[in-house]
Amino acid sequence: MNKKMIAMILAGGQGSRLKRLTKEVAKPAVPFGGKYRIIDFPLSNCVNSGIDTVGVLVQYKPFLLNRYIGVGSAWDLDIDGAGVSILPPYSTENENCWYKGTADAIFQNTHYIDMYNPEYVLILSGDHIYKMDYDKMLDFHEKNNSQATVAVIDVPIEEASRFGIMNAKENGEIYEFEEKPKEPKSTLASMGIYIFNWQLLKKILKEDQQDKYSEKDFGKNIIPKMLREGFKLMAYPFSGYWKDVGTIESLWAANMDLLDSSNPIDLFEKNWRIYSQVTNKPGHLVEDTAFIKNSIICEGCVIKGEVINSVISSEVLVEEGARVHNSVVLSRAVIKKNSFIDRVILGEHVVIENKEHFGKKDEIIFISGGDE
Repeated sequence: MNKKMIAMILAGGQGSRLKRLTKEVAKPAVPFGGKYRIIDFPLSNCVNSGIDTVGVLVQYKPFLLNRYIGVGSAWDLDIDGAGVSILPPYSTENENCWYKGTADAIFQNTHYIDMYNPEYVLILSGDHIYKMDYDKMLDFHEKNNSQATVAVIDVPIEEASRFGIMNAKENGEIYEFEEKPKEPKSTLASMGIYIFNWQLLKKILKEDQQDKYSEKDFGKNIIPKMLREGFKLMAYPFSGYWKDVGTIESLWAANMDLLDSSNPIDLFEKNWRIYSQVTNKPGHLVEDTAFIKNSIICEGCVIKGEVINSVISSEVLVEEGARVHNSVVLSRAVIKKNSFIDRVILGEHVVIENKEHFGKKDEIIFISGGDE
């Protein structure tokens, strides 16, 4: 087989800042937008960009993610000679099997990549919310005769110290990389999306394995190494919506963005669908006692109370007199009579009892098992 470019999605993140949401699942498997999981976005971007071969590198709590992706049929990735492959770490005769870093994860799957003999490898994070045409990024990579291309997004200068910052010339050629600099020289933040010439990357990964001081990380080691050695790296500018949902606050905010009238990420766009596993649930039921405004209501819900500016996942029950404002409610939760939640992420199967009130103006609360 010979593929021009295949994708490798790094989906093993623990996501500890998401608290109990990632207690049993990896961050890419966290629910989002009522009917999706975060992993749906990079997978759908691959399919929409014409990439039919995708490796998903899992590590932390992989069971739900493995089951969810399955053979890839939800994304039309169940095809002969291509498709989606789940790639957990595996033990060798003398090596610890766990991925030591993002670069080590790719290195451990060299044989998988070589099986397709690609000219280029696209490396993605599995835990960001965005839409991107990777084919346009590849066209940019080729036109600039680049040996590695890093997708970047312009961030406010006051936030730049939170990111890996690419300092580039006017033509986009990168001359310096700074990891979370205290005084950033630019606002071009790395999105953790890379295109590499595969044969060159394979050589550099092998060399990096011999460096006992390396953290085996693309941002900390591979990109700086390539710059030091004079390889041509380009910054690909991205101007669309992109969010790293690494905290409870950012996950809540990204869900609320879906309800924005300007809708920065359009889930109704016919030519760039975000695909997810299809579930056989009945349509939602809105009874005559209900009041709904500016909200997403998913399949199988029964709404008898008030829902305003909220994202309601499947099979949720909102009883008569209950009020749900500015909240994200995950599957099979129940909000009983005369209860009120505001600025909350409510976990799966959680029951809010009669007359319970949750909400704070200055923070977002995640409720799991009835506890804040």
